[in-house]
Amino acid sequence: MIYREKPDGFSPKFEVVSCFVEHDGHILLLHRQDHKPEGNTWGVPAGKVDAGEHINEAIIREIKEETSLVVHDEQLKHAHTLFVRYPEYDFVYHIFHVDLPEKFAISIQSNEHKTFEWIRPADALKMNLILDEDACIKLFYSLK
Repeated sequence: MIYREKPDGFSPKFEVVSCFVEHDGHILLLHRQDHKPEGNTWGVPAGKVDAGEHINEAIIREIKEETSLVVHDEQLKHAHTLFVRYPEYDFVYHIFHVDLPEKFAISIQSNEHKTFEWIRPADALKMNLILDEDACIKLFYSLK
């Protein structure tokens, strides 16, 4: 379950960063390999924050690792910090946004992702998304 305010007893095990990489009204979604957690689902570039790493550094690193895109700190906009509670653990989830002036060549790592797609946010809601990605898309893009 996702919360905008920290719920009582919230005890995060880690922090996660994600980014809506956008160009011309389309967002970049990555199709996770079957062997990955929540395999065969779609999601935005994301990953855990390493120990001692600032969240901006973490999302820049994750975007580069997952797509080969080089994003600079001044391009990033921090959109939301959410509090996620699963039955097994809690974590803090930071959502970023970057609007690209042009479509860059994407190069994914085949051990992590099957493919990628540029898609309108409303159309993304029809896809097999990673858990709670739909709620994040709706929140960021004010969709119902």
